[in-house]
Amino acid sequence: MEQRFLRLINRVPFVGGDKLSPEDMSSRISALIYGNILVLAALIPVTHSHDRFGIAVIWGAAVTTFIAHYFAELVGRAVRDDTVADREIRLSELRDSLPILSAAVVPSLILALAWVGLFEPRTAQLVAELFMVLRIASISYVIERIRHERVTSRTHWTAIIFGGIALVIVGLKVAFAH
Repeated sequence: MEQRFLRLINRVPFVGGDKLSPEDMSSRISALIYGNILVLAALIPVTHSHDRFGIAVIWGAAVTTFIAHYFAELVGRAVRDDTVADREIRLSELRDSLPILSAAVVPSLILALAWVGLFEPRTAQLVAELFMVLRIASISYVIERIRHERVTSRTHWTAIIFGGIALVIVGLKVAFAH
């Protein structure tokens, strides 16, 4: 049950049947963390008066971050490899950046439930924020799985620390940028 849940909420790093290189997996995990933190940061200032607008804010943050991340990765790879990115590299970087967009899906669906009246807007916002914190914390389990290591108490403590760090980063972003 736990493995299926973790695989479900962190789906994008595992898309495709081929074994990923450590570099590609690292890029996807980085994009997953980055996208989750920015979507969580976009969620926090959304209030009940902005419940319909919240979905646009979340997708705006996700799409612009996705584009910026994709562009930065292409430029960085061109410098690192001393070459111009061909079609295969562009597609690879595009796939590796997809976790940023995936971060916006569930919170948007949760806010949409408030939009159609199935949740109170504030409840939907809190549920979406909790989901994002859990998704960020669960990355420690994803990393253990990628490494083919057993989950230990260290994994659980790392999950708690990841969640705490994400909350601190989001708090700083909201305090200084909003």
